[in-house]
Amino acid sequence: MEERLQWIKLVPKAWVDWEPARGGLKTHDALVQRYPQAACHVVEVDANAALSQQHLRKPWWRQMAWGAPRPVFGLPAAASVQMVWANMALHMAAAPQALIAQWHGWLATDGFLMFSCLGPDTVRELREVYKARGWSPPAHVFTDMHDWGDMLVNTGFAEPVMDMEHITLTFDDPRRALQELRQLGRNLHHHRFAGLRARQWHQQLLQALGAAQGVSPQRPSLSFEVIYGHAIKAAPRLTLKPETSLPLDEMRRILRAGGRAGSGPA
Repeated sequence: MEERLQWIKLVPKAWVDWEPARGGLKTHDALVQRYPQAACHVVEVDANAALSQQHLRKPWWRQMAWGAPRPVFGLPAAASVQMVWANMALHMAAAPQALIAQWHGWLATDGFLMFSCLGPDTVRELREVYKARGWSPPAHVFTDMHDWGDMLVNTGFAEPVMDMEHITLTFDDPRRALQELRQLGRNLHHHRFAGLRARQWHQQLLQALGAAQGVSPQRPSLSFEVIYGHAIKAAPRLTLKPETSLPLDEMRRILRAGGRAGSGPA
């Protein structure tokens, strides 16, 4: 996702990194190197805040670039940033449409959103294991790529570009596979098992994963569908009436754009 920034001409003066501890602190460092003079707001909404602060609050002599602004931990002001970066976050949001609207509100006009998340084909092997044994689902249902595009448009974003890829990971043993899944997130399914599983059940799960299809016995493979998307916050469309009031800054923007205020009768 970071490589795709080379095709975007706008250089942000300020940007937001949404939950970088989950999305990748190394990626955060790469973005700082790409935009060394841009101010950065870091937003963490769970216990990972301490991890991000430990990594990103470096002493001045260890800053990656002289003169680079230190990250600000907390929410930005409305319409104050040119990029929102959200890696591997949306599939864990309980109200994703509201979260997208929040990001939209932070962006200035012509700013852009970059995000990735997991798609419906993720861990289908694990879902089949659970279904075959009559267990409650191991994960909630992930949103389809086209539905994300619709949400972006409904929120006010323009020109959404969506694509996806499938990645298959093979693990040395079932325990390593479960460790990876625990680090990726949690099960938000409404019908997930509500209590604690017994040690006997855990052993059954390890055996079932070891017997699942993979490159060799006891080396399970799990599929992941990764969805990528970006979209632009377009200028609001203004419908002109016989008498229309608008802020001075908006009038200046319309005049710079050649007087095209949007659709509607004049």
